[in-house]
Amino acid sequence: MISREAIVRGYNRGNYTVGAPTVPHWVARLSPDAAASEAGAGLQTDVVSVSAETVERLGETSDEVLVARDDVIAATRDWWARTMIAETAGDPGTPEGVIVRVSTVEQVQGVLRIASAEGIPVTVSAGRSNVTGAALPLRGGIVLDVCGLDRFLGFDETSQIVEVEAGMFGDLFEKRIQEDHGMTTGHWPSSFAISTVGGWVACRGAGQLSTRYGKIEDMVFGLDVVLADGTLITVGDAGRAAVGPDLMQLFVGSEGTLGVIVRVRLKLHRLPVYARAVAYGFGSFAEGLDACRRILQAGATPAALRLYDELESGVQFGLPETNVLLIADEGPTGLVDAGLDIAREECERVGGAPLDGEAIFERWLDTRYLTGKSSEGFTPGPGFVSDTLEMIGRWRDLPAIYDEVVAALSSVPGTLAGSAHQSHAYVDSACLYFSLRGDVDPARRADWYRQAWDAANAVLLRHDATLSHHHGVGLLRGPYMHESLGAGYAVLEQVKKSLDPQNILNPGKLGLPL
Repeated sequence: MISREAIVRGYNRGNYTVGAPTVPHWVARLSPDAAASEAGAGLQTDVVSVSAETVERLGETSDEVLVARDDVIAATRDWWARTMIAETAGDPGTPEGVIVRVSTVEQVQGVLRIASAEGIPVTVSAGRSNVTGAALPLRGGIVLDVCGLDRFLGFDETSQIVEVEAGMFGDLFEKRIQEDHGMTTGHWPSSFAISTVGGWVACRGAGQLSTRYGKIEDMVFGLDVVLADGTLITVGDAGRAAVGPDLMQLFVGSEGTLGVIVRVRLKLHRLPVYARAVAYGFGSFAEGLDACRRILQAGATPAALRLYDELESGVQFGLPETNVLLIADEGPTGLVDAGLDIAREECERVGGAPLDGEAIFERWLDTRYLTGKSSEGFTPGPGFVSDTLEMIGRWRDLPAIYDEVVAALSSVPGTLAGSAHQSHAYVDSACLYFSLRGDVDPARRADWYRQAWDAANAVLLRHDATLSHHHGVGLLRGPYMHESLGAGYAVLEQVKKSLDPQNILNPGKLGLPL
């Protein structure tokens, strides 16, 4: 039986400093000479400075204000590859701004009132585990650090609803609800130990067991949000409703552009009592996708349904000549067994070959973060760039999207490899999670990176697929948003203008203007 302790293997908070993400291995290897050749990669423009008088007022309103350049660079560093390219080139992407740390909702309101009165941009920041540049202060101004909003506010045992402040880190939150209440969210993102509950909601995240528990938008019951002028509103707090559009979902995934999420109420699940895993190998990625589709459309919802192409099957499982499908589930015994029986039948119907499911699952726990590698034994050099691109499309289109994205990536000079796995699945569609790897002259890293993203997204737009499943938009996907949303883009612009007429909340994100 798969244990809950096994699920959390690799989520060791001791490897991180809260609020200070570490630099990924590939940028830490860049030599000083190579770094100096890529100057001019900064990301800020039209920077708004904060006066000494305003800094003093902010200090009276908050817990702490930091203004030193080194402090700003350290407190805005995230996990986006483009940020790291800029910083290791000797030109940090966002060195200008004022860090304001708060620990109460009233302080958040006070900071927003000051910013609104003076027209100062405000970028909300927490764990900064984002990989799209969503929390970068493109115009300087105020960086609002909400990690101090970390209180556990209560648990409604009868309704299985928990209330927590938005700055609480994921591992501490899950530990509390498991140990004190025997519950779980079932939300296990890769950034689990360095991301916050509010960040999950703001970026519309997904965990590795989402096929059983849903994405974060399925878990949220209600939100408290501070608007651009400092007004505090409450949205949601109903299982289902017919009182007009769902205002809560307007803020889920808004990436800090419409308001500051300060309190979150989530629907919980009882801790599972039973778990099993099975695995199958397929001759092609398309056959594996067909098996996944059949499993979901037959009514099964296994917690993990993850299909790896040949390259990733080789790296992660030592099986480079097959496409490995891992199927794992947890919950009531009868439900789990029934779902895996359906999975077995559908896999065999497509021609899948049974593998050792328990062994595959154990290997997966130790290798599921190796998607940036090109092969066993590969050593990154100073020009190595690695990133991931996750998207979602209809089952009908996914085989072609997989083939075309991998081909498009391979066509970019300097690409080592493109690969993918299917990571989150639904009755109608699924998420493909591509890995991009390049090895170029260090001075060409930024160019290769954008060319690779342009090539891959051209395929997604051609198939009318959705640009992101759970990483969000940030700054990275902004260039593709207008074409992706079509006429709906104007609606997004109008919502932004209505809620934030001065455009002070995280300007330049979601493809919106600076």
